[in-house]
Amino acid sequence: MSVDVARAYHLAWRVGHRLPGGLVRAATALGADLAWWRRGSGVRRLEANLARVRPELDARALRRLSRAGMRSYMRYFGEAFTLRGLSPEQLAARVRVEGMEHLRPDLDAGRQVVLALGHMGNWDLAGAWATAHVAPVTTVAERLRPEELFQEFLAFRESIGLRIIPLSGAGDVFRRLVRVARTGPGLLPLLADRDLTAKGLEVDLFGHRARVAAGPAALAVTTGATLVPATITYERLRRARRRAAGGPWGIVIRFHAPVEAGPDVPRAQRVQALTQAWVDVLAEQIHAHPQDWHMLQRVFVADLDPERDAARRSAGAQPDAASDEGDGDDEATGDGAGTSGGDPLDVGTAS
Repeated sequence: MSVDVARAYHLAWRVGHRLPGGLVRAATALGADLAWWRRGSGVRRLEANLARVRPELDARALRRLSRAGMRSYMRYFGEAFTLRGLSPEQLAARVRVEGMEHLRPDLDAGRQVVLALGHMGNWDLAGAWATAHVAPVTTVAERLRPEELFQEFLAFRESIGLRIIPLSGAGDVFRRLVRVARTGPGLLPLLADRDLTAKGLEVDLFGHRARVAAGPAALAVTTGATLVPATITYERLRRARRRAAGGPWGIVIRFHAPVEAGPDVPRAQRVQALTQAWVDVLAEQIHAHPQDWHMLQRVFVADLDPERDAARRSAGAQPDAASDEGDGDDEATGDGAGTSGGDPLDVGTAS
């Protein structure tokens, strides 16, 4: 079945915020369960990733976890399609924050803070809240195909207050990020827990080699900006907060302590050291909240096709985000629409 992804997203954003919240939540939960039941390539990849996060689980427990993971993942999309309809009071009620003290020294001094994020929780909700309550947010967007789909995502992110730098077609992205990092105050969040640029770094993740983006650490080393790991997880809301939020789910944004390479680490090795440091923080949170890690793609080196990976890295090619390296792992909803590989904030900017 052929699906016009751009048209589907346009329709969802146009009507989603006008529908009852309960209806949207029921529809996304049903979609998640159907995708989980069909066990397409995206769900199988999610289970393979989760098996490395929680190796102690048997097959039945892993299936239960992947079902919770698909519900968390589809909840994100349902919330994204309705985000523009939230009042400022509802937006504030849906977010709880820990670790603001790790941002304040730089923000109060008028500096940017680089945030290293993984695919956890709802980063759009976090970005909208941060723009309204913390500081201006600038990030990078993968240019998707078709162009209409990218423009839909771009309009959505800009409508919630984010400043977007396209990953391609807008000059040297890293230099633009460097210029932004030297202004302030502000936040520079980069989703970086998988590599899309063929320039990623190998790190240890749950005792396995994984490929992640070098961007956050490279930007911090180049500019001297503080690098803060940030994680986002879901939590159920109760009583007054649930009523204020207009729904049963909120998020917890955790700004962790800044990571540093240490004075004895040679400059040439600082990017690698900083990257491993923020990945270690991310891993702790993924282990504690595995259902909220929306990783339906290949991230572990052992899962990559050696020949194709070697050819891509030698060519320095950037894969189409909607195809996710052409490995078929973009069947998040089981319909081949490519939604799991289609988040334009899924970038790996490197110097």
